[in-house]
Amino acid sequence: MREDVLMVGLGGQGVLLSGEILARAAMLTGLEVSWFPAYSPEVRGGEATCTVVLADGPVGSPIVGSPHNLVLMDAGAVERHLPRAAGGGVAIVNSSLATNVPPCEGTKVVLIPANDIAVGLGNERAVNMVMLGGLIAVKPVITLEQCEAAIADAFGARKPQLVAINVEAVRVGYAAALAGK
Repeated sequence: MREDVLMVGLGGQGVLLSGEILARAAMLTGLEVSWFPAYSPEVRGGEATCTVVLADGPVGSPIVGSPHNLVLMDAGAVERHLPRAAGGGVAIVNSSLATNVPPCEGTKVVLIPANDIAVGLGNERAVNMVMLGGLIAVKPVITLEQCEAAIADAFGARKPQLVAINVEAVRVGYAAALAGK
């Protein structure tokens, strides 16, 4: 088994954190993982990308030219990265910020109004976890329970007050993706 995920958004949207949570969950289950974050020099507003490769054997490279799974947080990410998608995968698109999403032959596109959902939950910063929940609903590279355990592991000791809202955001994103399948 080998799965790759490219997550793309603007700095400040939590792309690197959601990739870290995905990687942490996979490691907790015993998978081999590569987590490769990259961001532009702007403090906020520049592009942030994160590639996560999960495998049941060694990961040869963290670089993925044509990703099978994409999490696209805004219109710019859709424009720049959706055409790179490999066939047979999925693209989870934040339809709150990307309203004109072109079809992508061979790739299942799932629209989730992630910003709207996060605001409805009372925490607009949880948009990244809404999108992560959407990804694992449509492409179960990890289970919902494994994701929740990784959130607790990541935040529990240093910021325990963030565990509940992030778990809730993942669950709501998961449900939203299943409803939109």
